[in-house]
Amino acid sequence: MQPVDADLQFLRAAYEQAVKSYDEGGLPIGAVMVENGAIIAAGHNRRVQERDPIAHAEMDCFRKAGRRARYDGVTLYTTLSPCLMCAGTLLQFGVRRVVVGEDRNFPGNIGFLRSHGVEVRLIDDAECIALMKRFIEEHPDLWDEDIAGRSEV
Repeated sequence: MQPVDADLQFLRAAYEQAVKSYDEGGLPIGAVMVENGAIIAAGHNRRVQERDPIAHAEMDCFRKAGRRARYDGVTLYTTLSPCLMCAGTLLQFGVRRVVVGEDRNFPGNIGFLRSHGVEVRLIDDAECIALMKRFIEEHPDLWDEDIAGRSEV
């Protein structure tokens, strides 16, 4: 388990990925995967950039981490509470710990993850909240497309 100070540091790295996606015209959601105190993969939402409906930040991060025998020793940091697809992927590969930047703009599936034994730490980060809120205000149609018109999942 990472110390609390490290959680904030690694969440910053995920936030930088979110900003990168925003600057590319995509959804501002970022993720990093950490093992033994080091980032082993970083990704951001690429749905718009790649025209790929499943290219969420967490999925991009998994792709960049590549094939591994096990994921139970990693912590996944994500700027926004994971959707059901990403939460399912976290469970599928046995990730035991997730740190979430925010769940105000999208509640996601923190409860689902916890109910399956995943330790979830919600930071409620002001910068993550503000960036996502700004994007939703600027691109409501694109946001609606991303969450398939659902405000809860």
